[in-house]
Amino acid sequence: MVIELTTPLTEEVVRELRVGDQVAISGTVWGLRDATLIHWQRQGFEFPVDMREAVVLHTQPNVRREGNRWLPVCVGTTTSQRMDRFTRPLLERYRIRAILGKGGLSPDSARAMAEHGSVYLAVIGGAASVETLQIEEIEAVYWEHLMPECLWCFRVRHLGPLFVAIDARGANLHQEVAAEAQRRLEGLTASAGGDRQTAAKAGARP
Repeated sequence: MVIELTTPLTEEVVRELRVGDQVAISGTVWGLRDATLIHWQRQGFEFPVDMREAVVLHTQPNVRREGNRWLPVCVGTTTSQRMDRFTRPLLERYRIRAILGKGGLSPDSARAMAEHGSVYLAVIGGAASVETLQIEEIEAVYWEHLMPECLWCFRVRHLGPLFVAIDARGANLHQEVAAEAQRRLEGLTASAGGDRQTAAKAGARP
């Protein structure tokens, strides 16, 4: 079942989501990336617009200009880890309700999401063509001198599929998968070591 969400998101709605839930978002999503956040920091942690309880997407869109309008050509998702250090400040200052990206965020970011009522929504890698079609319009662009890492205001419809990878309780799907992979690897390594010892003993028999 796909959970349909419409911005602005409330803390109550976000805290109902659980790791593994599949969601789609309609409404306003703000696009930003490394340079956007570095500039935000240099500006004294201030955006040119009200970002309270916003939904943000880690992206560096490919766009084209037509008159006074910007049109989306390809809006993919970038790896979130590079922006991880900005997650806690964003949540503390603006109560960002959802961050969309790929690759996951750190345990500290997961703790910050539990503290402030936010979620990390994983975008399927390689789905940029679908994602682009779900953008109805680029409504505004700020800090154009950072092109293409500006602050983008997207109006989206049924943006997804998105999966809750960190929920507002701090559960972190990427960390869980990594821990399980490590556990299985250790099991395989131990099993392989046992097999080698058995083979060595068998080979030593007269």
